Amino acid sequence: MEIGSKIKRLRQQLNLSQAELADRCELTKGYISQLENDLTSPSIATLMDILSALGTNPAEFFRKESDERVTFSENDFIEKHEDGMVLKWIIPNAQKNEMEPVLVELLSGASTAVDFPHEGEEFGYVLEGKICITLGESKHVCKKGETFYYAANKSHAIKNVGKTIARLLWVSTPPNF
Repeated sequence: MEIGSKIKRLRQQLNLSQAELADRCELTKGYISQLENDLTSPSIATLMDILSALGTNPAEFFRKESDERVTFSENDFIEKHEDGMVLKWIIPNAQKNEMEPVLVELLSGASTAVDFPHEGEEFGYVLEGKICITLGESKHVCKKGETFYYAANKSHAIKNVGKTIARLLWVSTPPNF
C-alpha cells in the first residue's frame, strides 16, 4: 500500500491544502509533500495524528479495498416457493447489508406469514395487483404503483386481496427475511 497517495486522496476529499493538513498536525508543508510522494515514511505517532486530522483511524485507513460487487442478474437470485407465495432474494447475501430487498409474488388470497415486531423499518412498492398490509390491529390497502413504509415494531403481514397475482418489491432494514 502506498500510504502517501492514500493520505493525499483523503486530504483532497476534504478540500484541505498540504499547508492546512500540516498545520493541523504541527508538521511542515514540505513534510506532507514528501509523505504524499512516498519519499518518506511517518512514525506511528505522526501517522496517527495525520489520520485523526483526516477524520479516519488506522482500521479504516488500512482496510483493503475490495472489488465490491454492484450489479446482479437473475442467475444470482435465490428463490423460495411456499403456500401461494414466491420469495426472490435479489441481492445475494444481503443479510450482511443494511437492507434486504426481496421480490414477492402472492397468488390471489395468499399471504405472508405474520412477522413479529422487531427493530427496523420496511418499505414496499407494489409492481402488480392489490395487497392489504396488516400492521398490528390496522389494515392498509396498497395497489399497483403505490408504496408502503412502516416501523416494524408491530406484528405485520401482507395479503393479496386482488383477483390476480400481486408482485411487490419489499425492502427490510435491518435484513430479516
